Amino acid sequence: MAIRSFQGQQPRLGQRVFIDPSAVVLGDVELGDDCSVWPCTVIRGDMHSIRIGARSSVQDGSVLHITHAGPFNPEGFALSIGEEVTIGHKVLLHGCTLGNRILVGMGSIVMDGAVIEDQVILGAGSLVPAGKRLKSGHLYMGSPAREVRRLSDREIEFFNYTAANYVRLKDQHLAENR
Repeated sequence: MAIRSFQGQQPRLGQRVFIDPSAVVLGDVELGDDCSVWPCTVIRGDMHSIRIGARSSVQDGSVLHITHAGPFNPEGFALSIGEEVTIGHKVLLHGCTLGNRILVGMGSIVMDGAVIEDQVILGAGSLVPAGKRLKSGHLYMGSPAREVRRLSDREIEFFNYTAANYVRLKDQHLAENR
């Protein structure tokens, strides 16, 4: 079963959300309108909250989790993802914050307490260390991730395109599997 409650917390889904049957979404998770969660993805809000904004997509094999509250981190770290965020295949997001209109490249890792501001491209295979902040309007790449350059106007336009593209694709999946 793709959507599961945990300790009385049931995932909350906006309108027209697509979750592939092979994905797992559990606990204190909220998905905004028109989100898509693709095959073999795990979104595990079992010890803190996960919030994903409208028109965001989480691609195949990604893992989204939190940092629990405990003696080494009294408040823990929730996972917060803004609107129109495209999360590439096999991405690991752990207790971090992502703004709006972001592309997280395939195989990237974003660690506890890291913040990615609005309109950022994170290149494939990048590592964002715990607590690091990536500033709006730039391309970052590497391990650890480093600023490469400012985004072009065309790259900034791509955020709206890719979000809309995944909304169309999830709508096709929803229509076919009614």
